[in-house]
Amino acid sequence: MGSLSDRYCIVGVGETEYSRHSGRSTRAMAVEAIGAAMADAGLGPADVDGMMSYQSGDSTPSDWVAPDLGLRLDFYMDVAGGGSSTEALVGLAMGAIEAGMCRTVALFRSMNGYSDFRIGGTGPRAAQPVRALDLALRPFGMTSAGQKFALTFMRHMYEYDTTSAQVAHVRVAHSRHASQNPKALLKDRVTVDEVLASRWIVKPLHLLDCCLETDNATCLIVTSAERARDLRPRPVHVLGVAGRVSKPRTDFHWAHGPTTRVAGYHARDIVFGQAGIRPEDVDVTGSYDAFTFTTMLQLEEYGFCAKGDGGAYVSSGIIELGGRRPNNTAGGHLCEGYTHGMSMVIENVRQLRGRVDDYCPGAAEGRHTYDYSPGRCRQVKDARIAMNLGWAVPSTGSALILRS
Repeated sequence: MGSLSDRYCIVGVGETEYSRHSGRSTRAMAVEAIGAAMADAGLGPADVDGMMSYQSGDSTPSDWVAPDLGLRLDFYMDVAGGGSSTEALVGLAMGAIEAGMCRTVALFRSMNGYSDFRIGGTGPRAAQPVRALDLALRPFGMTSAGQKFALTFMRHMYEYDTTSAQVAHVRVAHSRHASQNPKALLKDRVTVDEVLASRWIVKPLHLLDCCLETDNATCLIVTSAERARDLRPRPVHVLGVAGRVSKPRTDFHWAHGPTTRVAGYHARDIVFGQAGIRPEDVDVTGSYDAFTFTTMLQLEEYGFCAKGDGGAYVSSGIIELGGRRPNNTAGGHLCEGYTHGMSMVIENVRQLRGRVDDYCPGAAEGRHTYDYSPGRCRQVKDARIAMNLGWAVPSTGSALILRS
């Protein structure tokens, strides 16, 4: 991919509101999000000839959505999966364009993740029959994401003396960022003590260590850098991408390599090698926060701190607005809304454009105060390079490096 670095751009982003009762189909929400991204890019129906999505739960496939937008597609594909799919799809879209199959690709995710298909096994999903994929871990009581990941989290605490209080700072930081975000579902700031006082879900996870469940649709539009020059918004260039990199096993991942090792360990050389940069060159991160611990583990594994120092890193203030490298500046999955990672790329695109939607009076024109007190700004000053760290499970992850 070295030769493709800087040759492709994200030119449009869009989303619906983040809610707990959309009252709409995923098809209708997908149309809204894609339409918003096309408008953001200044593209009409004749300009988008590729579409990709990732399918899980109550998703609607690309070839059903495209006609509602007046699109005729030369290429479409729907990929099964959830977390870590966004970054992978950006790379696949680049490959499709490079191969000459299409010119511009809309990537979307649409989900009624609270009112219909809840990931944790409640709601309508609870009545569904057990699938074959559940059989490997179900006998061990590992049916929810928290149960499946808890072994990795607990082992990190055991080996490195990581504490719940340290990792709670992830929720604290993201809640502060969400309080500056008009579209965030949860805008209330929380403290470390409040995180620790929230009820247990599965140790070491408290309720406030866990992400939201929401209804929403999100979209990114990818095209060549050459074509991006003729479009309206400031293009954001792709420097590197790693998609769905895995440990030697993805089921019982602890059978090979340390239990505390997550897939970013294997992805980091790929993505940083493509981009030609180092972790210290990154200005803002979007580390997947299905749980507070997933953010901490990935920031550590990608080299933003030494192995075992993740707890100290996230509790140091470095990931907060005003810190050296803010993370999930819209509030992430913990506070803004759960999108399987796409909203975090949307946020980083807006950061690199200098156009996040906060409470600054001139935000729409790109004028920000950089005042990070409650209810004010969340634009990172002079953001030039952003990185997204995608998570599916401890053994599978992805990454994306962008530049303005």
